[in-house]
Amino acid sequence: MAQHVPDNINFPFEEEKIQEFWKKIDAFKTSLKLSKGKPRYSFYDGPPFATGLPHYGHILAGTIKDVVTRWAHQSGFHVERRFGWDCHGLPVEYEIDKTLGIRGPEDVAKMGIEAYNQECRKIVMRYSKEWEEIICRLGRWIDFENDYKTMYPSFMETIWWVFKQLYCKGLVYKGYKVMPFSTACNTPLSNFESGQNYKEVVDPAVIVSFPLEEDADVSMIAWTTTPWTLPSNLSLCVNPSMTYVKVKDNNTNRVYIMMEDRLSALFQKEEEYTILDKFKGKTLEGKHYKPLFPYFKHLREKTGAFRILTDNYVTSESGTGVVHQAPYFGEDDQRVCLANKIITKDMDMVCPVDASGRFTAEVTHFSGKYVKDADKEITKKLKSDGRLVHQGTTKHSYPFCWRSETPLIYKAVPSWFVRVEQATHLLLEQNQKTYWVPEFVKEKRFANWLRDARDWAISRNRYWGTPIPLWISDDGEEIVCVGSIEELQTLTGEKITDLHRESIDKLTIPSKMGKGDLRRISEVFDCWFESGSMPYAQNHYPFEKKKEFDDSFPADFIAEGIDQTRGWFYTLLVLSTLLFGKPPFKNLVANGLVLAADGQKMSKRKKNYPDPMEIVHKYGADALRLYLVNSPSVRAENLKFKEDGVYDVLKDVFLPWFNAYRFLMQNVERLERENGVKFAYSDTKMETSENYMDRWILSFSQSLIKFVKKEMAAYHLYTVVPRLVKFVDQLTNWYVRMNRKRLKGDGGPSDCLQALESLFSVIFNMIKVMSPFTPHLTEYMYQNMRNLLEPVSGEKSDTRSVHFLMLPHPRESLIDVKIENAVSVMQTVIELGRVVRDRKTLPLKYPLKEVVVIHQDPRALEDVRSLKKYILEELNVRELTTTTDKEKYGIHLKAEPDHKVLGVKLKGDFKPTMAAIQALTDAQLVAFKKTGEIVVCGHTLLPEDLRLMYTFQGKRDQDASQYEAHSEGELLILLDVTPDQLMLDEGIAREVINRIQKLRKKAALVPSHDITAYYKASPDLSRIIDEFTEFICSTIKQPLSRYPVRPHSKVIIQENMMVKANSFECTIVEGHGVNAAGSELSPQLASVPVKGGITPKCKFVNVELCGTKPQEGVSGVCATILLENPAGRCAVTMQDLRHQATAVFGLRGLSMQLFLDADLTREVKPNDKPIDYATQTFFLAPNNIDVHQCQGQCSDLRSPVCHFVNVELVRKTAKGEVKGTLLLENPCGDRFTTDQLTEQVKTVFDLNSSTPVLSRTKSVEDEIHVSNITSLHSETLYAIVN
Repeated sequence: MAQHVPDNINFPFEEEKIQEFWKKIDAFKTSLKLSKGKPRYSFYDGPPFATGLPHYGHILAGTIKDVVTRWAHQSGFHVERRFGWDCHGLPVEYEIDKTLGIRGPEDVAKMGIEAYNQECRKIVMRYSKEWEEIICRLGRWIDFENDYKTMYPSFMETIWWVFKQLYCKGLVYKGYKVMPFSTACNTPLSNFESGQNYKEVVDPAVIVSFPLEEDADVSMIAWTTTPWTLPSNLSLCVNPSMTYVKVKDNNTNRVYIMMEDRLSALFQKEEEYTILDKFKGKTLEGKHYKPLFPYFKHLREKTGAFRILTDNYVTSESGTGVVHQAPYFGEDDQRVCLANKIITKDMDMVCPVDASGRFTAEVTHFSGKYVKDADKEITKKLKSDGRLVHQGTTKHSYPFCWRSETPLIYKAVPSWFVRVEQATHLLLEQNQKTYWVPEFVKEKRFANWLRDARDWAISRNRYWGTPIPLWISDDGEEIVCVGSIEELQTLTGEKITDLHRESIDKLTIPSKMGKGDLRRISEVFDCWFESGSMPYAQNHYPFEKKKEFDDSFPADFIAEGIDQTRGWFYTLLVLSTLLFGKPPFKNLVANGLVLAADGQKMSKRKKNYPDPMEIVHKYGADALRLYLVNSPSVRAENLKFKEDGVYDVLKDVFLPWFNAYRFLMQNVERLERENGVKFAYSDTKMETSENYMDRWILSFSQSLIKFVKKEMAAYHLYTVVPRLVKFVDQLTNWYVRMNRKRLKGDGGPSDCLQALESLFSVIFNMIKVMSPFTPHLTEYMYQNMRNLLEPVSGEKSDTRSVHFLMLPHPRESLIDVKIENAVSVMQTVIELGRVVRDRKTLPLKYPLKEVVVIHQDPRALEDVRSLKKYILEELNVRELTTTTDKEKYGIHLKAEPDHKVLGVKLKGDFKPTMAAIQALTDAQLVAFKKTGEIVVCGHTLLPEDLRLMYTFQGKRDQDASQYEAHSEGELLILLDVTPDQLMLDEGIAREVINRIQKLRKKAALVPSHDITAYYKASPDLSRIIDEFTEFICSTIKQPLSRYPVRPHSKVIIQENMMVKANSFECTIVEGHGVNAAGSELSPQLASVPVKGGITPKCKFVNVELCGTKPQEGVSGVCATILLENPAGRCAVTMQDLRHQATAVFGLRGLSMQLFLDADLTREVKPNDKPIDYATQTFFLAPNNIDVHQCQGQCSDLRSPVCHFVNVELVRKTAKGEVKGTLLLENPCGDRFTTDQLTEQVKTVFDLNSSTPVLSRTKSVEDEIHVSNITSLHSETLYAIVN
């Protein structure tokens, strides 16, 4: 049995209960057991460091991974999900260095590598418990028990195997290279690491002179922003093909040589200089100059240093056109100097800066100084030596260490490299075999990076990492590469249990060439080499699980942030290509970065973002998940995180969705209680509904399932999630709102059951589709809804969790595109009408006369007419007019230029062209819409250049004030906003309803609570309430009476209010009033107004219910029973009358009696003819009732208590007139729908095979469409049958 759903929900609290439920059933492991044997879907999880807590970037990527892998599981795959940990490298070492105050390699040497690594080992999993708690609380299902760690010996052994494969292929070499270098961490960084953290900085910018040896009065001048590299200067470089000038500084009379195009770098005005000569840069090649400092002057004779070189990398974009070259501190410097033999690969490096960024003893003036701190002293020295020409500053983007947040320097570092440059074409080839979302990241950012791929420096001069398995002789001639633990044990004769430096550095391998013992090199692997090897190392390949790996490689799916294009994505591809000639993955989703609300990087120090777990505790994990995956970040764009955005998900998506679910469950409960119906949903047994809105929502949901499955197969989360969110709006703000009365049983039990089945089907299917995205909320709903599923005989599958179910397949038979399009047009009309109402401050409570819909497509207008009743009801208007004739209402097309597009396209011609565009006529624009182009002021304009809109001027003077217009695309509406007193009064009556309903809500009353509302109001308001009493009572479905309140009534709530400018006092009491004996009384029996003397064509009696309450959702206690229908035919017997009366009040199956008097003393006789009692009142009461305790209201009514219409049958085959009567409600206050009215006609005139059209005339063009059915009272309608 389904559980009662409360009116309110605490999402985080319910999520925690779901978490407990998952633990209880061991949900994740159970799901893996259930999927065992199904096709495998392989997934690699990039390993994070556990030295800090998860941030929003981790949560975003983790949510994407969870959504996709859950989707794969529920699509019929077996999806193993193992968590991984990055345990080695700078993040760990930097924390230890900070804690222990370690400033360089000498400090580590003092404490010993074993002690240092032991400290690293202590903190490497510092926050692993918190990671697991947070990841699990966010609803992500992943295996922490069977995780992988890069510090496991098994993982490290595979790293050795990977390296040996590369070594044996000749892809490993030792060299030196100018690399980004972190002086805080004493280690080089890879190019992709250095690109992760650029900042805007202000650096010194100096121009320095280099006097030529051939003429000391003439100096080359070079510009630099790194004065600290000047002590290592070995050459200058100019562009060979550009023009250089010998120029005299008119202020100092000094003569300089610089690029002509860069004179502005030194001089502000032409008067400040005199050009003495011009020549190409090639002319300067080979000239020698005087060194700035004496430290390396010996190289002048040894290698020809301190001369001018030429290369095309010198540009005219900055500086003086003369570049100072320190070949061990710049990549281009090194390349050019090597080419010109200023340096050679085997010479000692001119790199007088140590691992901590301090000058070595060679630089005597600045020895021991940190290079950045030495800039000022170097500049001061140059000035005193007369070599400083100009001093200033420059603001530019500069790389910082991603771990220590200190500026990087570029310096030459000895390193071990993997050859990548020769494999660029292979990398690009394998990249083409992969699928990326978004595609531009693969085709642009990643492919461009691959084209410029450099050899990969994989060694780090550090301690806590996987040691590089190379043992080398003292002379470097003999090298042994070890590829496994077993191999090392064989070569050393030692038992190996751990592969870290403290365990293996002491091991030696005897030389086979008589060179003594080979010792391991000191370097460890770059941690990116480890993470790039994770597909193999997590399985200890090839030592274990070889088949398992072969079957699941490449991975079906990976996902990380866009910053990993130069990190993990790159290293994965390099290694898999070089090892196997395959890409490492098939599908990849790259997400954007998550920034603080102000667009800055999230910073713990700045505290510019809310703690993720505070957000989860406040709004729930599902709200955070949906906010992140419904953001620009899933399109690889950056997201500015805002807490309000998470709240909006709760407010705009989850609460409406929950309310729709609650409304469903409450009405299922009501249906079962009041009608004795057992609700049991079955997809296969559900009957096709004839109701238009049922068919629409079923079609819409099936189309959505079809769309989502197609887009998820393409990993397009950025198209899927917005559509799922939009669906919640369609479900709650359209379907549920427009069908509330049906869902509450106003159309009778069978119609209610059909509506509830449709709503159940839609919500149930959507929780299955949404479960990968919002796993907690869908599980919460499923756990209750599963109790309403019809048991399937022989079903053995585990259905304890929604996450054990497979995704629904779209049911093509339910998809009706025509209905979906029609409802879409209807929604546009309604939304435009609402905008107009808002603009004119006309609340929906106030009815308006007419809405005119104008569209050039007759099919769109046909859609509008087919949904006329919904438009009239939703906009609260009396009439709907549709037309293609826009001129009739004074509607014209108008064009506005797209300023952004045309501003660029037309430039100087924009202003005159804009005026001409605005002057285009309706006829010209109609032609433009047909042809797709128009020539204005000599320019051919296309649809993307102009925005077309409709303008409304009106044909007559009164039109402009009568109608208010609004349009969207091709559709335009005119809303008649002229006031009408009757409509204004109805609006006031709706305000009264609103106040009463709010009072009921305030008192925590539900619709099933029987109450009576008493009121006292100002005279004007009393008049309106009197006129609309029936309308008010039929809406609130409870009696409404004037003061005074009946004696002995139990007051529930009382309040004084204002309705517009009128005072209104309302008291709500329990029950429908009581008499002295405590039995319930009926409200005063009263007939409906007689309009124009019109009475029903058929004879009737009124019936009042006494001594009991109506059931089956019925609320009224006064009814009208027709004694014949059509007129003069089908007369009822007294037994028929009793059965009909019993059924009208929902009392089927109960034993009831009919009485002729209010005192319940004169029981009718079975042989009496009801026709003889026409216009009289009968009283219906249970058998054996105590007549002294319950009596009716004495009345001598001679007209019906229920609203009615008379009806005449119109068809070609009819002989003579056939007339009848239709009741618009029964009992009083329980109104029928137009569809139910049509069903009455079919029954009265025996039209089982035909559906009549109800019209005010004998033409189908005047088919009735009304929002208030009782407004038809006393009219004559025509039932037209073709």
